[in-house]
Amino acid sequence: MDDLKEKYLTAISEAGDEAALEEVRLAAIGKKGEVSLKMRELGKMSPEERQEAGPALNALKTEITQAISARKAALEAEALEARLAGEWLDVTLPGRAGPRGVAQGTVHPVSQVWEEVTAIFADLGFSVAEGPQIESDWYNFDALNIPDHHPARGEMDTFYMTRAEGDDRPPHVLRTHTSPVQIRTMQEQGAPLRIIAPGRVYRADYDQTHTPMFHQVEGLAIGRDISMANLKWVLEEFLTAFFGREVKTRFRASHFPFTEPSAEVDIQCSFEGGQVKVGEGDGWLEVLGSGMVHPSVLRAGGIDPDEWQGFAFGIGIDRLAMLKYGIPDLRAFFDSDLRWLRHYGFGALDVPTLHGGV
Repeated sequence: MDDLKEKYLTAISEAGDEAALEEVRLAAIGKKGEVSLKMRELGKMSPEERQEAGPALNALKTEITQAISARKAALEAEALEARLAGEWLDVTLPGRAGPRGVAQGTVHPVSQVWEEVTAIFADLGFSVAEGPQIESDWYNFDALNIPDHHPARGEMDTFYMTRAEGDDRPPHVLRTHTSPVQIRTMQEQGAPLRIIAPGRVYRADYDQTHTPMFHQVEGLAIGRDISMANLKWVLEEFLTAFFGREVKTRFRASHFPFTEPSAEVDIQCSFEGGQVKVGEGDGWLEVLGSGMVHPSVLRAGGIDPDEWQGFAFGIGIDRLAMLKYGIPDLRAFFDSDLRWLRHYGFGALDVPTLHGGV
């Protein structure tokens, strides 16, 4: 048995691949292998001989089996190392060019416009604030002066999170706007304040110009002497920088629970051939809502409305992308169609800046 042990352990260690290892296994402990045949001979032995040879054969079979398993694991590790070495790719190399010499990967229009908006407002002195997408009912509605009977709080418009039976905690929702970020930032930083809050928001709506999930950016500025005149100037500066041309605006009185007074903002445009052209013509298109922050909202954020006041506004990032880049259907933003992405997408190095163009 010592000869068998040495013979097969040597063969196992010298096996160069799994096929050779399998041949050794069959020769040793397969149905017709040498060790298996020896074990069949135990029945012909006397009880004394069997008592001595049986345990020795079992120990030999176990040792050979373990050696085969260890060698197999080593061969698999070597094969993996060889594969990794052969398939290694330097990720710092330039991307492979497509048929037109342009890199295949593209930046989504929403991501590009998000960066454009951030760059413009950063130049105006606004910092970026973020918050959770799952919000409590208080942050999403109550703190923003939205009453219990308001239609926005209905399940037809808002996605409510499921609560366990008997759970009496305040309900949570998928935020319907990024306004809760304003409340959280006021509570954390106080006044004065100047922020924008871009992010995903959710509403139960779906058509050519609405989707259940979309992107929004809201702005908030708080100071001791901020007025509607400041709001008008900021929005006009933003729209001019974003569209790359002077854009006339029209402020119409409106009503929002979280601002007073409130105004919807229209931009000058023309409608020709099924396309909207911004900054020309005699038509008007509503693009955003705005107003002076309601005193109740300031109080919810821990700010004294007798000392501070401010303005707020909200703009749909997806809608801005549609207007600027001539995208007709909002639903296409989320179809993951590579042809659409190649057509409307941007190069990875097209980083929007004010000096380089947005």
